[in-house]
Amino acid sequence: MIDIKVIRENPNRFKKAAADKNIACDIDRLLDIDRQLADSRRQVQDIVTEKNKVGKSIPKMAQDQRQAALAQLARMKEKEAGFEEQVKHLTPVFDELMLQVAQPADDDVPLGKDDTENIEIRQEGLVRTFDFEPKDHVQLGLSLDIIDIERGVKLAGARNYFLKGDGAMLHWAVLRFAVDLMVGRGYKPMAVPLLMKDEAMRGTGYYPGSEEQTYRMERDGLNLAGTAEVPLTAYRMEEILSEEELPLKSVGLSSCFRREAGAAGKDTYGLYRIHQFDKVEQVVICKNSPEESNRYHEEILSNAEAVLQALELPYRVVVVCTGDLGRGQAKKYDIETWMPSRGNYGETHSASKFYEFQARRMNLRYKDSAAKKNLFCHTLNNTVIASPRVLIPIMELYQNADGSITVPKALRPYMGGKEMIR
Repeated sequence: MIDIKVIRENPNRFKKAAADKNIACDIDRLLDIDRQLADSRRQVQDIVTEKNKVGKSIPKMAQDQRQAALAQLARMKEKEAGFEEQVKHLTPVFDELMLQVAQPADDDVPLGKDDTENIEIRQEGLVRTFDFEPKDHVQLGLSLDIIDIERGVKLAGARNYFLKGDGAMLHWAVLRFAVDLMVGRGYKPMAVPLLMKDEAMRGTGYYPGSEEQTYRMERDGLNLAGTAEVPLTAYRMEEILSEEELPLKSVGLSSCFRREAGAAGKDTYGLYRIHQFDKVEQVVICKNSPEESNRYHEEILSNAEAVLQALELPYRVVVVCTGDLGRGQAKKYDIETWMPSRGNYGETHSASKFYEFQARRMNLRYKDSAAKKNLFCHTLNNTVIASPRVLIPIMELYQNADGSITVPKALRPYMGGKEMIR
């Protein structure tokens, strides 16, 4: 959420932000409702002030003057009730419009319509060339009996799967390795709830906007989180932190659930785009400082890169253009890992910087000693690893001519020392 004072000062900046991000947001209507709301509140306050003035003077009045004053008070109360009704009616309209305002992208974010116009920053690692006809991850998984998509679909519908035997072990090994790496870098491990109230979804910016992608438990009024970002970021919502607590660095491992509405026929082969997966997520909550946010943005990106480098997977880093940014993101890096069966890089990580957008929605603040007041925190998040999507490049790049898969060295301690999946 954006400070309404900032929107009032420069509405064109936020009209441009919405246009750049292809997000519907009526700034003119917001400002009109804001003016009406401010006027109604001012009228209420003026009437209250006048009522108090008249009320204090009544005891000193003569009887006939007193009756007139009481009649005047009655009229003022009626008028006050009318303006209070306007405030009651306008406030939820204002709140809803405020939730739709898009955060402007940083100046160095490229202008673009969608993900096809993201800009590559660099490539890391060497793309493997094969001296045999390679299999894709589904073919490998079936031949090694470590993936079963057919029965996953039979039991749970499209885009579901089973991982079996060494497939399950490889999946868990990736996740455990990523958690250990992050804990070693000073991030606090968190086991998080997966069912979130609407307040947490709104606070982190998923509502409004991602309702169609969310599995909602209607009877309980709860939502299955699509990422541990939601509980990790909202963990201290509605609290005032001490300055000494910051930065808060946390890492969570959770199952994630996404409906993938509108994705029919898009990236649906194998394990790339599925309804349920597991993800290690990193979140940083820091001081209200663009410099700190920029520094931690680079840090969380480097954490994710460290995982891929340890797994010896080739990848590239792209800066996401305006049209591919979410409502609250000021800047985002994507990491895309090479997937032979796709003949291209596929997205495996996203590192996002929000400034105070999420914290303002969550009312998450800290006591700032320099400013001598409470300031909204800044928040950032990034995927450390998500599986089974990352199993695509691992299986395909580590396959051998005989159909076996070499286990990456970094994962062998998590698989009982196993070096090969046969």
